[in-house]
Amino acid sequence: MSARDVVWQAGRVWIGGPVRLLTHARSYGVDRIPAEGGLVLAANHFSWLDPPLVGAACPRRIQFVAKVEAHRVPGLGQLIRAHGTLAVRRGESDRDAVRRMREVVRDGGVLGMFVEGTRQRSGVPGPVQPGAAMVALQEGVPVTPVAIHGSQDWSLRNRVPCSVAFGRPMRLEGIPRGGRGYREASHEIEQEIRRLWEWLVELHAQGRPKGSTPP
Repeated sequence: MSARDVVWQAGRVWIGGPVRLLTHARSYGVDRIPAEGGLVLAANHFSWLDPPLVGAACPRRIQFVAKVEAHRVPGLGQLIRAHGTLAVRRGESDRDAVRRMREVVRDGGVLGMFVEGTRQRSGVPGPVQPGAAMVALQEGVPVTPVAIHGSQDWSLRNRVPCSVAFGRPMRLEGIPRGGRGYREASHEIEQEIRRLWEWLVELHAQGRPKGSTPP
C-alpha cells in the first residue's frame, strides 16, 4: 500500500466519517463500481460536501480534479494534494492537467470529476463539460455516472439528508474521438446523471428506503 493509499484510507475515516454522519448520508449502486481498472467517475456538483460524500461511498481510491484556485487556499491546498487531487485551470487549455488525468486511468486508477466544471447554484444538475468524455474516449476506459442530491440544501442549520447514486459503467463504444465525439458522449453522460438525480429526488420523497437500486 502506497503512502497516498494510507492517506486516502485515513481521510475516509476522519473526513468522510463525520461528513456522512452530519449529512445522514446513504449511497446506492456502490456494487456497480468496477473493482479494478481505469475508470472515470462523472458526478454533478452542488457543495463542498460532494467530494467527501463520493469519496466515503466509493470503495476505491479516487484522484479528484479541482480548480487550481482551490489548491492555492492555505490548508485546503495541502489537504487535497495529500489525497492525490489534481489541479486544473478552468476556462483555458491545460494540456499538462489533461496528460495527468489520462495517466491516472491509464495506470488503472479512478479519476473523479465534477463534470459541470463548477458548483450549480440552481439546485439541479447542469450541463456536462467535455473533460470526462475526452479522457475516457482517449484512454478507452468506462465512465461511471454519479448523482448527488441533498447537498444543495444542506447547512449546519438545515441538516437535510444527502444521498449518492452510482450508475452503470458507460463504455461509450462507437463514439469517435474529437470534438464532436466528446460533445456526444458528454450529452449521454449528462442524461444519465440527470436520470440518477431525478431517481434520488423521488427516493427522498419516499423516505430513502434502504436497499433501493438505481436505474
